[in-house]
Amino acid sequence: MIPFTPPLNDISFLLNRLIGVETVAKLPGYDSVNEELVGAVLEEASKIAGEVFGPLNDSTDRVGVKFANNVITMPPGCKEAYKAFIDGGWNGLPVEEADGGQGLPWIVALPVQDMLQGANVTLALCPLLNQGSIELLSSHGSEALKKKFLPKLVSGEWAGTMNLTESQAGSDVGAISSKAVKEGDVYKITGQKVFISFGDHDMAENIIHFVLARLPGAPEGTRGLSLFLVPKIMVNDDGSLGAMNDLRVVSIEHKMGMHAGPTCVMAFGDNGGSVGYLVGKENGGINAMFTMMNNARIGVGVQALGTMERSYQQARDYAKTRVQGRNAFRARDKRTMDDPLVTIINHPDVRRMLLWMKSHTEAARALAYSCAYAMDVAKRGESDARKTWGRNRVDLLTPIVKAWITDLANEVTSVGVQVHGGMGYVEETGAAQHMRDCRVLSIYEGTNGIHANDLVFRKIARDGGAVFSEFLTEMVDFLPTLQKMQGEENAILYKHLVEALAALSKSGAWILQMAKEDPAVAAAVSCPFMRLMGNAVGGYYLAKCAVIAQQDLNARLGDPAYLAAKLMTARFYAEHVLPQCEALSATVMEGAQVTLAAPEEYF
Repeated sequence: MIPFTPPLNDISFLLNRLIGVETVAKLPGYDSVNEELVGAVLEEASKIAGEVFGPLNDSTDRVGVKFANNVITMPPGCKEAYKAFIDGGWNGLPVEEADGGQGLPWIVALPVQDMLQGANVTLALCPLLNQGSIELLSSHGSEALKKKFLPKLVSGEWAGTMNLTESQAGSDVGAISSKAVKEGDVYKITGQKVFISFGDHDMAENIIHFVLARLPGAPEGTRGLSLFLVPKIMVNDDGSLGAMNDLRVVSIEHKMGMHAGPTCVMAFGDNGGSVGYLVGKENGGINAMFTMMNNARIGVGVQALGTMERSYQQARDYAKTRVQGRNAFRARDKRTMDDPLVTIINHPDVRRMLLWMKSHTEAARALAYSCAYAMDVAKRGESDARKTWGRNRVDLLTPIVKAWITDLANEVTSVGVQVHGGMGYVEETGAAQHMRDCRVLSIYEGTNGIHANDLVFRKIARDGGAVFSEFLTEMVDFLPTLQKMQGEENAILYKHLVEALAALSKSGAWILQMAKEDPAVAAAVSCPFMRLMGNAVGGYYLAKCAVIAQQDLNARLGDPAYLAAKLMTARFYAEHVLPQCEALSATVMEGAQVTLAAPEEYF
């Protein structure tokens, strides 16, 4: 397997030129953040990603997790890698300093996750769950709970999980049947949870489970769910570890990918009830859990982004070394059998595939990092109005970051296998692992169909399209800037982005109308609308990057080869991806009826 190299050039360009570290430094509490600090953090993070997590990707996949005698054993090297991660303070990067963290903004923490996920998407899932657990507890836990559990969650000495899914309650969270009964100051939890990522492992000394369960007499559905903190090992008042809690791993799943990540069936309360502590209010569990879920959904998008980057790097490097055929760029009438054999990157279709992978990966990264900036504004905005803008933008972008990018990851990694040809289909090269590992990303944390519905009904229709319209206006207002830029690439970008945004505007208005008049129609085409919006927004961010790259080239700033490549990928995306927006618009506005009319017996 080709080693992973964190894409520091692209990360630095996005942070310093697209978003602007100095812009984030103006937010209250981030005044110490500057380009030098961010650069140093990213450089160190690239080392742990490339030198510690990355080399384990292949071996941990082949060895997998072991489960015997009720004990889960991680593959060799994982404990040491995780220890290096927490010893470096990386687990608490975006956590408030008052809670023991580094207090750095999300525009720093998310790129670090990007590098870790690209290096080893399975192992890096554990820190991702820790991150969500910390945010959940710090937002909704009592002072007593935070004092007792937060410090070691922040340090990473203890790991966190989320326990929602049950065999009869997957996407339908309201069908959860796990029970909680109050006994004094604690609650006794009974029930079984499935698909619990890192539900147990030997990398941390304690596991802190956040469990949704139902109190006696609670309302049906999600309104009757409460959230509980359930430690694997009880914690004494002085912070030391006590007896085992009444919970266990029943089994682990044998999966298509992510072999180094234990996905557990968890049993709570086989012997009288697991001890749990209420987080938030009784019957307010779903609102509290959404804090962790929304964090995790953005994190899953970053998992997809990292996997896309690694798949692209591997396909690119293979194409530069695999010798096959003669140079197809040489004029046909001048080719002879005496021409030397060339590497496959000299074949036009291979270059097309690599450009397809590269342009989508860079569009996805720009989108995810822009969402991180909105997260920082929502948290530290200079005014209530700015904080509201940040929250609204994060809400709008979250389903796109999760669903659009994870859909792309399935396609990008598939193309990566294709670049390798037959060698992509065998495990020797590692190309197939990326495809196997990322397949779950469009499924867990809510299937992508659910997120498409979320985009349509909760993020667009709920406020009458106000936040969507504001973002669309921002993108349209950028067009004159793009139009003024000289050069063939920018002219092509302008033409196709104008058409894509027109298609998005037209479809968005139609979706808004149908969401009110006939929700089934809107639901039937929510996925193509999601794809349309993702494609258009990705094009917008790549166009902004292209304008900056052209300005830097004109001013003789930065690496000219990198900046020229930025223009190239933006043009490729404009010509190969943005034209799909008009076709997707037709599908959105015309494609619902056949879906709704097809009777069950036709299948």
